[in-house]
Amino acid sequence: MLQPLYLAAEMSIKQLSTSVIVIGAGPAGAGASFFLSKYEIPHIVLEKESFPRDKVCGDACSGKTALVINRANPEWLTEILDDSKTFMPSWGIKFVAPNGKALDIPFSPKRTKETKAPGFTVSRLVLDNFLFGKMASPYCTIYQHAKVGTITSADGQVKVNMTHEGTEYEITAPVIIGADGDKSIVRKKYLSENTSPKTYAVGLRGYYEGVTGMHDENFIELHFLPEMLPGYLWVFPLPNGVANVGVGILSETIREKKINLREQMLYAIKNNPQIAPRFANATLTDKIQGWGLPLAMERQPLSGDNFMLVGDAGALIDPFSGEGIGNALYSGMLAAAGIKEAREQNNYSAAFLKTAYDDVLYKRLGDEMKISATLQRLCKYPWLFNFVVNKAYKSKSLRDTISCMFTDMDLREQLSKPSFYLKILFNK
Repeated sequence: MLQPLYLAAEMSIKQLSTSVIVIGAGPAGAGASFFLSKYEIPHIVLEKESFPRDKVCGDACSGKTALVINRANPEWLTEILDDSKTFMPSWGIKFVAPNGKALDIPFSPKRTKETKAPGFTVSRLVLDNFLFGKMASPYCTIYQHAKVGTITSADGQVKVNMTHEGTEYEITAPVIIGADGDKSIVRKKYLSENTSPKTYAVGLRGYYEGVTGMHDENFIELHFLPEMLPGYLWVFPLPNGVANVGVGILSETIREKKINLREQMLYAIKNNPQIAPRFANATLTDKIQGWGLPLAMERQPLSGDNFMLVGDAGALIDPFSGEGIGNALYSGMLAAAGIKEAREQNNYSAAFLKTAYDDVLYKRLGDEMKISATLQRLCKYPWLFNFVVNKAYKSKSLRDTISCMFTDMDLREQLSKPSFYLKILFNK
């Protein structure tokens, strides 16, 4: 009797076959899915939660986010830009140096009345649900509340065992995309030895109502407080009088200095002379939550035989700004394009995927990541921040130069060169 029972148990597992398995339906997974559907590539998306669901984040979206959404479907971006009550347009960034002096940097210094805001802020609860709602297509099958078990690779195929609503599935595909965040099970399976603790940071986020002193054009704020370096405190305006307030700092620094990040954040809000008055009548609307920030401090492998990593799973968060959403969407878009090439060549080897995906991504984003990594390291020197902000405060031409650095990578690279600081030293 034992043998028939064993066979019956095996037969109860539902077998599925597809072209791509995507683990995770956040921005990285959504970005991959959008373009897989555009290329008419069948894929199955496995999401452990159910939408709408929250995600701890800074909630700021750069022009990169808008670029990918526009490429996926221009009507989606129009929908976002026309709904300013939900997606708050942001026109710039405010840097506050350790000495308390602030510098406003517009994203579009030469804009006209027709210019659309290059960035926006929106809660991840809203954004991720918006993106998730756009994933539906004849080529996309989504399983929410999916519990992924084992992931195995053999004979050029990936097999994922998954349980959904009491039914067990075995899903087979020639390639898998890990879009499952900083605790990625796909990364753990294939690249567990390629995670450096020195590239990891921790962020905390709280939602506040009643924060005063916001910029009229919804500039996001980065406060480089002496007690936070080489991290910073941020204040990002959101619709309906809410602000996303948080801190981010390297895990290594937290360990070395034995920092209680939550206590330090609350202390700054209560006592910092530049910040405390703005929070005098503010109310924390929810608990402060934390999450891991795998930073793109150095080039790391993003693929191998039959697998790819996108977004936080690929450690693609900007080391300086902390932006993850735009890079997540962008990497998902490039991964889909790489898979299109792999399908055409019927080649999912590590060498091919590296050329089709890793090399393309680092060619487009690599310089940006290197510069951001350098700027992140410069955060250790508060006198340097004070120096640049003091000079820019007095010089309109220097302010305009720094403003252009956010859209022109050749100019932004100057920030990481000693010659830049020598020039502004003698700039009157």
